[in-house]
Order: sequence, then structure tokens, then C-alpha cells
Amino acid sequence: MNDLESFKGYKMSIPDSLETKRLNNSGFITTNATAVRKFSIGHILLDMGKITPVEAERVLRLQKESGLRFGDAAIKLGLITEADIQLVLAQQFDYPYLLPGQGNHPPELVVAYQPFGTQVEVFRAVRSQLMLRWFTFERKALAIISCNPNEGASLFTANLAVVFSQLGERTLLIDANLRCPQQHEIFNLKNKQGLSDVLVARANVSEVIAKIDSFVDLSVLPAGTLPPNPLELLNRSSFDEINNQLASQYDVILYDTLAFSNGVDALAIAARTDGALIVAHKNNTRLTDINAMSEQLKYSGTEVIGSVLIDF
Repeated sequence: MNDLESFKGYKMSIPDSLETKRLNNSGFITTNATAVRKFSIGHILLDMGKITPVEAERVLRLQKESGLRFGDAAIKLGLITEADIQLVLAQQFDYPYLLPGQGNHPPELVVAYQPFGTQVEVFRAVRSQLMLRWFTFERKALAIISCNPNEGASLFTANLAVVFSQLGERTLLIDANLRCPQQHEIFNLKNKQGLSDVLVARANVSEVIAKIDSFVDLSVLPAGTLPPNPLELLNRSSFDEINNQLASQYDVILYDTLAFSNGVDALAIAARTDGALIVAHKNNTRLTDINAMSEQLKYSGTEVIGSVLIDF
């Protein structure tokens, strides 16, 4: 799999001018991000700084003379590009994404930066399969597991979490890799406290979950303080209590786990979620390792939902 998407919160600050009054048929102006789709393309282009008020007047004149849509008229005048139109449409239809350099996320978070690429369709296909085969049965949590480190499982999990949030599903991504966590780096979060601290009652779970403003309905629970006894923490009864608590608050919970070859932490997590999705890396993961891991998961009572081959 390869591509995913992201939502970006967007606040509007529209200047009180003749141009903007003409663009706003209703005369209603708001800074609520959820109301962006209510505005015309001209309004959004102005607020994004893609065109100036003077340029907006030029577009309006051409639009009146030619009968073109505002966006088409602006393109004809050479003021914006087709990519700008796609960005505005994404805002209007609750499908915003990040421009290159925004958010400071790694470029491999493809759903954020390449929402119309072919890889995004693969992530959507996986999301659809999981919705049909797992989450439809009132299950909330799923462990994402790879055989070896550096096989892209954490980035895959991050992308998948974003894709689920795009459906309007309240999505929580939990970094349960208490040895070498990565999600706080992907989403630019501080990792001072997180899952490990909650498990030993050093922090309240609601206080350490971070809402990711750039994405719709996505939250992340970082790993927190790296403990000397990660496996023991994951086997505590407090883990079940936290999982049950979060299941009442979120629609989808994805656990990013330690690579199987580095320890059996993933087994402990998968045993509590009851389900696991195996992530394999093209030309890297050996089939024998996948089979061995799958057998151990099944032996522990975990249902292996399927496997995904990635190449990023």
C-alpha cells in the first residue's frame, strides 16, 4: 500500500471589501473551519492569498463577460492553476490536505501530501476491507504488526489512521511501541507522557491524547516515557481497562506495535484487541517470517485479518 490523505483545519479571515461582498452572496462571514465549504471558490482563493482583491475583480469581470465559472476564469487569466482549484474543492467538500512543506510531516505520509495519487486508492481499499471484515462487527481496536523493524509499519499505520479519520470516524492512533516509538515524530508531538505513563497511573489518558488539528477526527496517544519493563506494562490489567475506556470514545483504534523480531510485545497487544493486520515490506520481509508470526498470533487467540505488502 502506498498513499493516504489528510484533513487540514482551515480558518478564514476575509477582508471587508467590495470584492468579497460580491463574492459572498449571503453576506455571511465566519471563521469556523467547518463552514469553509459554504464559501465560494473566490472567497477561499482570496483568503488563501492565491488572488488579490484587484485580481478578483478582474476574474469577476471576465466571468460576467464569458459566462465561465469563477475558477475557470481565474485559470484563463493565469492567476491560479488547476492544482489551486483542486485544493479549494478539497476545502469545500471537507477533504482538505496539506501543501508541500506544511505540517512538517514526512513526505511518506502520502495521504497528507498526495491525496489524488494512485497510492491513496490502495489505502482506501484496505480501509474498506477493514470496515467490512472487522470494524462492522462493533470491534473498535486493531493491532498493526510487522515482522522486522524498518519495514514501514509505523508510517503505514499513520497513513491508515488518517484515511479512517477522513470517513468521519473518530480515530485514535496509539503508539504501543514502548521501546522505539515513532508516531510522535511523524505527527510532531512531544513524547513526555503517553501510554506507558497511563499504564502506571502517572498520567490520565485524556490528558496525554493529542488531537491532530491538521486532520479530521484524528487523535494520537504517544508512547510516553520509555520504561525498563515494556512487556510487563502491556500485560497489566490496566491495559484492558484503558482499551475498554477508549473504545467507548472512539470508532477506530489502531495500535502501532514493536516489530515481532524485536520482542513479543505485539502478541500482548494483539491478544487484547483480538485482531491483527500484518504489514510486510516488498523485497525485504521473508514469507517464512510472516508464516511463523501468523501462526504465533493465531495460537495466542488473535484473528489475523490479513496482510498488506508495502514498498515505501
